[in-house]
Amino acid sequence: MVDEHDVRRIALSLPETTEKSSYGTPGFRVKDRLFARIREEGDVLVLFCADEGEKRGLVDAEPHKFFTTPHYDGYPLVLVRFEAIDVAELTELLTDSWRLRAPKRLVSDFDG
Repeated sequence: MVDEHDVRRIALSLPETTEKSSYGTPGFRVKDRLFARIREEGDVLVLFCADEGEKRGLVDAEPHKFFTTPHYDGYPLVLVRFEAIDVAELTELLTDSWRLRAPKRLVSDFDG
């Protein structure tokens, strides 16, 4: 299980990431584009997906880990339960979301 400290540490280790409140909770941005946010519950993370198809695939494959709410219908955002993932998976999920939101040149430099 991960916690807010893990999210913050991993997110801020990604290039040009800053923390800025989003809807009153910790949000993480790359070049001022939100890529992750801890929800009000404190144990759920909001992340970007490539598209709604990917979101649906994640939710259908592992509903104990990934879910959504009507608020996120129509958006490529998925919710992740802290209790269902470990640090390695959190790192992968945050990095994937960061890649989707970061400028292409920054992603290229990161992959360099």
